[in-house]
Amino acid sequence: MSSVDIVVPCFRYGQFLRDCVESVLAQSGPELRVLIIDDASPDNTVEVAEELARSDPRVDYRRHTSNQGLIATANEGIAWARAEYMLLLSADDYLLPGALARSVALMDDHPSVAFTFGGAVVLDQQGERSRRRTGVGSRTNILSGLDFITLSGAKNIVLSPTVVVRTSLQKRLGGYLADLPYASDMEMWFRLAAHGDVGVIAADQAVYRAHSANMSSEPSREQDLLQRKAAIEHFLTSGAARLTNAADLRAWMNHMLALEAIGCASTAFNEGAIESSAGLSKLAVGIDPSVRRTRRWWFLACKKLLGLRGWQLVRPAVEWFRAILPNEPRGAD
Repeated sequence: MSSVDIVVPCFRYGQFLRDCVESVLAQSGPELRVLIIDDASPDNTVEVAEELARSDPRVDYRRHTSNQGLIATANEGIAWARAEYMLLLSADDYLLPGALARSVALMDDHPSVAFTFGGAVVLDQQGERSRRRTGVGSRTNILSGLDFITLSGAKNIVLSPTVVVRTSLQKRLGGYLADLPYASDMEMWFRLAAHGDVGVIAADQAVYRAHSANMSSEPSREQDLLQRKAAIEHFLTSGAARLTNAADLRAWMNHMLALEAIGCASTAFNEGAIESSAGLSKLAVGIDPSVRRTRRWWFLACKKLLGLRGWQLVRPAVEWFRAILPNEPRGAD
């Protein structure tokens, strides 16, 4: 029987920990082990984790004496894992029924698959649910690593609680990068995809909680773009030997990122954050100077000529006009 090791990093998520671990223990199919790593949480994580470990022999618990951070904690979990497959599952998220069985069945049948991911349900603080789809379609699929990278472009299209990784490959490629605190998972998916196929599960695999604790640690627009730029560069530099089109891929991914930066600059302008908009525009040019020849760049330039007040006056008419042109490329206004 196939086996999965699940690493549950936990810092200040004691209120969610039981739901997370019990969602794992309720999974059918593969043999399971769970390691809860308490990163010196100041809440009730100790009590919840110790009770879970006492009640089920598949659960182990270790506690840090000082906070090590998520990257170091995740890498500690990678070192611990020895099953055929592994999953890093944040303590504030939880699995949906059948998630592990679906991933393991696909990977058992297709040894070339480096990792699988699937759809997710996003649960906000008000209890409202929305779906995060894979972007691949409505059928379970296997993508070549290059197809996955191309589909991703300059974005992270994967939610980590849905990801099951082939442990032997994960250990061979190493852990997450400490200098990419906001984009280490995106770089990891690219790194794994350069060494194998990617399985896409046509089902919701996990619930991802969007709440004040994780949203407060989200990067600014500029930090996010810079981190993704660094992740792309690290991946292409370290994995260039395995990619026959690394130079073309770098140029294309940078162009996509620069276009997104202009979209963020346009949004910032709409919000009246003129200084931020200017900084994001400068960042876009630094990522890819050719962005100055795009329609999105010139649209923002026209808005700047009008000024914020002038743009607010004409914006409804512009949006109406663009809405009746179905082939008009739509970026951020």
